[in-house]
This record gives sequence, C-alpha cells and structure tokens, in this order.
Amino acid sequence: MIRCSSFAMDFLAWRGLLYTVFILHFVFLCQLLLLQPLVSAIDGKPGNAAELFERVSQSVKVKRYSEALNDLNAAIEADPTLSEAYYHRASVLRQICRYEEAEKSYKKFLELKPRDSVAEKELSQLNQAKSALDTALTLFESSDFAKSLEYVEKVVLVFSPACSKAKLLRVKLLLASKDYSGVIAEAGFILKEDEDNLDALLLRGRAYYYLADHDVAQRHYQKGLRLDPEHGELKKAYFGLKNLLKKTKSAEDNEKKGRLRVAVEDFKAALAMDPNHLAHNVHLHLGLCKLLVKLGRGKDALSSCNEALNIDGELLEALVQRGEAKLLTEDWEGAVEDLKSAAQNSPQDMNIRETYMRAEKALKMSKRKDWYKILGVSKTSSVSEIKRAYKKLALQWHPDKNVENREEAEEKFREIAAAYEVLGDEEKRTKYDRGEDIEEMGMGGGGGGFNPFHGGGGQQYTFTFEGGFPGGGGGFDFQF
Repeated sequence: MIRCSSFAMDFLAWRGLLYTVFILHFVFLCQLLLLQPLVSAIDGKPGNAAELFERVSQSVKVKRYSEALNDLNAAIEADPTLSEAYYHRASVLRQICRYEEAEKSYKKFLELKPRDSVAEKELSQLNQAKSALDTALTLFESSDFAKSLEYVEKVVLVFSPACSKAKLLRVKLLLASKDYSGVIAEAGFILKEDEDNLDALLLRGRAYYYLADHDVAQRHYQKGLRLDPEHGELKKAYFGLKNLLKKTKSAEDNEKKGRLRVAVEDFKAALAMDPNHLAHNVHLHLGLCKLLVKLGRGKDALSSCNEALNIDGELLEALVQRGEAKLLTEDWEGAVEDLKSAAQNSPQDMNIRETYMRAEKALKMSKRKDWYKILGVSKTSSVSEIKRAYKKLALQWHPDKNVENREEAEEKFREIAAAYEVLGDEEKRTKYDRGEDIEEMGMGGGGGGFNPFHGGGGQQYTFTFEGGFPGGGGGFDFQF
C-alpha cells in the first residue's frame, strides 16, 4: 500500500514537471516569434530593422500611436543601443505632445548619435511647441481667445499635429469665439478617432445648443452621460437644457390659454436661465414683446423688441412689434419709420400695410392742434360740457380783459374759438375724431383761416359783458 501511494505521488510530480516545461517552451516560442524582427535587428540585420520602422510608420499614418510606441519600446528593451528606435519614439511622442518623454528620447538618441542635425532641430521644435501650448493655455484663462488660438494653430499643432490636448483647446477657443460651425467640425474629427471622448461630446453638444439645435445637443449630452453618468459638466448641460425647454413651453402654453401676465413671468424666467443663448433668446424676447404689446405696456414692449433686434436686426416680426410698441408710447414718427421699413421688406403682407397706414394716420393726427386739450375737456365730454368750457376760457382770455398782454390773449382767444367751432359742431367733431382733415372743409385750424374778430369762419358768437372789460369801452358783443 505504501509503495502504491508513493508511486502515485511520483507520477503526479512528474506530470506537473512536464506541464511546466511545456508552458515555458510555449512562452519562449511566442517571444521568439514576436520579437524576431527586433532580435534580427540587434543581430545586425538592417533589413528587419527597416521592416520594424516601416511598421511604426504605417501605425503613425493610421493614427495608431499606441501600437507604434509598443513596437518601439519592445525594440529598445531588446536592444538599448538601437539609436533609431529612440529617434522614432521621440518623434511619435512629440506628435502626441508627451513632451517630457519625447525630450528624454531625443537626448538619448543624441547621446548615441551626437550632433545629429535633424534630431537637434526636432528637439528645438519640441521646446517651441511645449512653450506655445503653455502660453496658449494661459491666454485662454485670461480670455484672450484670438491670440491663444493663434499659438495653438500656428505652433503647437504644426509640430504636434496629433496633440489631443491642443485639439480640445482649439475646440474650446472656437466655442468661446462663437464659431459654432468650427466647433462641430473640429470636435467631429476628434470623435472619429475616439467616439467616446467625453470632452468632445460635451463641446460639440454645446455648439449645437448655442445654434438652438436642441435635439442634437441633447443626444450628445445623453451619449456622454451613458458613458459617465456622474460627469458634472455633462449633467449640468443636460439638465440646464431640459429646464430651459420646460420653462419656454410653459410660457407658450400660458400665452395660448390667455394667461398673459403669467406668460410674461415665464418668458422672463426663461431669459434669465442663459443670457448668452442668443439663438434661443431672440425668440423669447420677441414672444415677450408681443405679450407686452397686447397688455398695452408700450415702454416694456419697446425694450424687449429692441433686445430681439439687437440679436437679429432683420427679424421682421420684431420690427413690426416695435412699431406697435412705439404707437403705444406715442412715438408716432418712430412707429412710422419701423412700419414703413417692415412694409417695404414684406410688400405682400396686408396686415403690416394696414398697421403702417394706422401709424401714418396717428402721426398726421399728432401734428394737428388738440382741440380737446385747448378747451381742457376730455374726448368723451358732452356738448354742454364743451360749451361751458368754451365760455369760461373765452371770458378768461378776451383781449379787452388782458390789456397788458393783448397779443398773447388774442392768439389764445383765436385758438379757443377755433376749438369750439370744431367740437361744438357734431359733424365736424365726428370727422375730427376720425382723423379727417377739418381744414379741407374750410377750417383753418386756428392758423388764420378763422378769425373771431373779423367775422370770418362760420357762426357768430355774441357775449355782452355788462360794464365792459377793464380798459375797454362799453362792452364786447358775441352772438351765440
């Protein structure tokens, strides 16, 4: 029994030893096959070294920099004196802006091949690129975007064309400069090489957001959050967009339901969410302007319309609404100017033309004498109220009662009489209220065609003031 047990243990031990020998031989064979070109190069076979560097070159062409570096690192590990491997590694590292590692490789190559002019030149370029990248980052932080972009494009990406850090910085600079099409293009190139690049997804999404292409922006944010649900900036961008769209919809819904004052507050709240989102805010400003016009708040409406036109000077509807707002604030000439421009830009729009004609009429009416104001009565005053006001003012401004300022009194008296001639006549008053020209009916508008002292201009008015006026004769008669 003891012998059998000992035999079984010996058999297991031998089997284990055989397995170990087999695995070691297999690993050795694999290393021999994989490193054959490198070993051949070490053995002084330049053809195989050329094959290695050709493979590295092809990897670089298709932007497989990790593969190229793996090959070169293996070659250097196999032969630490293989100078060309150091040079190629330095070149790859410089292109992807791993500058400190690249500098070490260049220096190692120059130890093996002193005063190599090509390597010395590339080392100098490396230092220029490294310095330019640092400068570009500093300028970016200080908001000098144009100068920073110049360093990135004219120095860094010339000597380090595969530098992902510089490429992302360029996209950030384009976004800061509001070149949204440029952001979309450049971030797209980055995503072709690395479709899961979270920074590129965020920046490209923001470009679509600022172009008000919210659906595409949202898809970029969502893809990034699927890759990293806790990414702070992606979460902020995604939920910020959702809240903006929610508040905008609330404003529009309340407007449709006739809840205009609530809608005004919603529009204001949406505008406060991102003052820099001009492509969306232009429509919010316009919507707010239209609401304020409906509510008769001309001054506030004017401010909102101006904001919309500051963003888009060719926004026709904003120009029309600003004209309406100017009518509310009695800026007749400004209203005519805006509405005339709108009518010229859209000659087929009859609604604009009608509003323009209304503004012209308002301007024309504003230039007439305000007979109601002259008599100190309202537009809703009755005939008897107008008559009483006329009598009172006629007594107050009668020239015989104002001997010391007779010329002024005569002018005032003419205006009072002219006002009563229009407002005291029902037909003339109706035409005046409609904006028709009273002058065309023979009424001089108080400018000389009507003279109460010389019997001209229609009715005769006789007032007899007993005892006369100070400085006058025996009295002054008006026929009434």
